[in-house]
Amino acid sequence: MATFAYTARGRDGKKQKGTMTAQSRQALTQALASRGLTIDNAQEVKRSGVSGKLGKKIKTADLLIFTRQLSTIVSAGLPLLQGLDILGEQTEDEAFAATIDAVASNVESGQSFSDALHAFPRAFPDLYVSMVRAGEAGGDLDGVLLQLADYLEAMEDLKRRIKSAMTYPVVAFSMIILIAAGLIVWVVPQFAEIFSTFGRQLPGPTRLLIAISEVLRSWRVFVFLAGLIIAIVLLKLYGKTPAGAYQLDALKLRLPVFGSLLRKVAISRFTRTLSTLTRSGVAILQALEIVERTAGNEVFARAVKEAGDSVRSGETLAEPLARSEQFPAMVTRMIAVGEKTGALESMLSKISDFYDSEVKATVDGLTSLIEPILIMMMGIVVGGIVIALFMPILQLSSLVQ
Repeated sequence: MATFAYTARGRDGKKQKGTMTAQSRQALTQALASRGLTIDNAQEVKRSGVSGKLGKKIKTADLLIFTRQLSTIVSAGLPLLQGLDILGEQTEDEAFAATIDAVASNVESGQSFSDALHAFPRAFPDLYVSMVRAGEAGGDLDGVLLQLADYLEAMEDLKRRIKSAMTYPVVAFSMIILIAAGLIVWVVPQFAEIFSTFGRQLPGPTRLLIAISEVLRSWRVFVFLAGLIIAIVLLKLYGKTPAGAYQLDALKLRLPVFGSLLRKVAISRFTRTLSTLTRSGVAILQALEIVERTAGNEVFARAVKEAGDSVRSGETLAEPLARSEQFPAMVTRMIAVGEKTGALESMLSKISDFYDSEVKATVDGLTSLIEPILIMMMGIVVGGIVIALFMPILQLSSLVQ
């Protein structure tokens, strides 16, 4: 798919200029001819032009607003093309606006809406395109867009909760490290010079603190930092391999406290995504393939892939999920009941709602628990440094008395 800047003439002889995405120059000519335009000149736009903004990854918040507004426009009876033109004009993100304009051009040239979206996979993921395609086939595009908006909103809310749970302890712990390092590197040496005039052996904690200060101010700390950076880079490279990604994700699930939270998030995402896809009319096998790609955790992605293979061979969905041992018994039994009663979408939605509330409760509990722990750690670290610094002074004072 390429973007062309063209000059064409209408039936009245007037010149028109514009841009359009098409598979080839011939496809562009046919698309313009269907609109009553005769092409005069067409050049492919290079990456430095408009096409440089096309297909870029779009923020979930922007995609959510676009989807909800488009659902409202379509349900109000306005043509899809007119709705895309309106949203393209009012979108502030230039990259997203260019992508919407390109989608509108493709739709105007005769493509279906889902095929036009499929040309920009970074802006519109597989889940989005598949649901739109199912909505087009079922004649319920506005309803599917509304479901998509609700799904994106739920996922964005879940992401915010996890971010809030992770951000506070990381920032607070980093502040503790910086404060302790500042005291050890700049304050302790000044006290060490004073202590050198005492002529007595310093207490053990003070000697240890001075030794740490000397190490942090020597070249050895740079060797340590370089080694740490190399280790992080190697770990990231290893995490990009299939085996490494699986092992690291498995390790994350075994972490104390946070492992349970990540497992609940993965189950919530799995059930909500599968429920949204099946409710919109996407076939179960195609839905499982999409869920596998959007799982966010390789352990659960592998479990979903194996479940899809089992369903393709004739098994129910609940059986392979139970064998994977990644899903609690409550989840697999509720899915089994949903399959037997024909209410799988409803059961999956209930499971996702339950785990969303569990994630919220876990995040709130972690936030309330981590705050006093970090305050206590700061008190221990800073208090320990202060006590170690003042022990020789107190010792000398007692000797003078």
